[in-house]
Amino acid sequence: MPPLDRFEGSLATRTYLSLRQAILDLTYKPGELLRKGEICEALGVSRSPVSEAIARLASEGLVHVVPQAGTFVARFSMNEIREGAFLREAIEVAAIRRIAPEISEEQLVLLRRNLRVQEATIADGDAAAFYDHDAEFHQLLLSFTGFPKVGTVAETAWVQVNRARRQTLPIEGRLAETLAEHHAVLKALEARDPDAAAEALSAHLRQLLTFLVPLERTRPDLFDPD
Repeated sequence: MPPLDRFEGSLATRTYLSLRQAILDLTYKPGELLRKGEICEALGVSRSPVSEAIARLASEGLVHVVPQAGTFVARFSMNEIREGAFLREAIEVAAIRRIAPEISEEQLVLLRRNLRVQEATIADGDAAAFYDHDAEFHQLLLSFTGFPKVGTVAETAWVQVNRARRQTLPIEGRLAETLAEHHAVLKALEARDPDAAAEALSAHLRQLLTFLVPLERTRPDLFDPD
């Protein structure tokens, strides 16, 4: 689990963020039982902040608390994934249409730098680092709208998709394909063409489901029967 000093806020908040990250990173697998005592020992905290963290995670749908049985990491739900992907696409496409006509050169520089780092992580074979910079690329796009709540809303909508897509990154060639899709988005933004940018971004975001649908067949243990 990520150490608490990586995060800011109260002890309960940092405990929540650490446990949440461990679930999103698939350190804790879908369907796995969470043992409070082990979490307390790993993070060096009492049961109280762990209990608060679990309550917050339950409200997000990342864990299920089963009376007399324990707390389990939620399995993936294709219905929730499809809904999250739909919401995220609606938000991001609206955002990119807004920013494309007037994107600044400084903002384009930030995107280009991000993609250069993505290229380096692929060369290093570091899928986890690629994932982080992939997420940063999308966060940058949303931040360019100037609306601070947009990123939060998009992240909330994307949380279940975000966790499931961790399973797709090890697929051979997927990192390079994702990078190429990001470059297509950047190219459209450099042309300041909102239609081309929206089309490139939609095509990129929709690729995810093409990988998750087969995953549901090959790893049914990770999914809830919707």
